[in-house]
Amino acid sequence: MQSIVGWLVEFATDVVGAWGLPGVFILMTLESACIPVPSEAIMLFAGFAVSEGEMSFVGAVAAGVLGNVVGSWLAYWAGLYGGRPFIDKYGKYVLLRHHHLEIGERWFAKYGAAAVFFSRMLPIVRTFISLPAGMARMPFWKFTAYTLLGCIPWVIFLTWLGVEAGDNWEAIERQLKWLDYVVAATIVGLIVWLVVRRVRRGPSAAGSEGGESA
Repeated sequence: MQSIVGWLVEFATDVVGAWGLPGVFILMTLESACIPVPSEAIMLFAGFAVSEGEMSFVGAVAAGVLGNVVGSWLAYWAGLYGGRPFIDKYGKYVLLRHHHLEIGERWFAKYGAAAVFFSRMLPIVRTFISLPAGMARMPFWKFTAYTLLGCIPWVIFLTWLGVEAGDNWEAIERQLKWLDYVVAATIVGLIVWLVVRRVRRGPSAAGSEGGESA
């Protein structure tokens, strides 16, 4: 019996294969609107299509990035105008689980606006971070800018990887979950380092300011 993940991967590749660039855009919109369509499968297969000459690299990246931004807008507005009650009531219809939203909320509460940028390259969080951003009423254009800047490297990387992998893109897609965790650990480590650095510099900065005023 085929797993749900396997069915979603097959669905994503069927749509991209049949519809081309519009299919990439639609699927990436769904993925960023908290509907669990794997972006890895979408963009890797799009990269494979590029290697076959069925679409251009620039077109595939543009469709993926635009879909990511539009889908993030939808999730942002759901959080902004519907809030937690709306998500609790209707989230189950798109397989949105409470612990997914809680992960996004914790990230946003801890790292603020920066979470929107960094989370675009993290598993699970990248899909659901838009909801708490909307609920917290993060300024829309700031949210859009962070989303755009965060998703571009991820989409370019996946598309390039699909081009390089060619017929082997499915094997790469299965292994990407480990890369997700490596990227996640790297970003978390960077954030911790920045926080520790700021905390350590705080007292000395305050002392220098006090000396100058004296």
